[in-house]
Amino acid sequence: MKNMSLHEFVKTKRKRLGLSREEFAQKAGVGLRFLRELEQGKETLKMDKVNQVLKLIGMQLGVVPMDRSCLLEP
Repeated sequence: MKNMSLHEFVKTKRKRLGLSREEFAQKAGVGLRFLRELEQGKETLKMDKVNQVLKLIGMQLGVVPMDRSCLLEP
């Protein structure tokens, strides 16, 4: 699961747990729409709600090094 985007990570973990989106959202205490948007890679989401989802799988948001190859050269 190294170098996986957040939305791919959450979707993969949910599927490995054998949970539907509805079940996972309910267990995490978030709405189905929020989970759907998270799994689809929406770029603007509330961090506290993302952490609610991640808490269910024993994770939390954190800072990671950026892939500098995607930055424009000056």
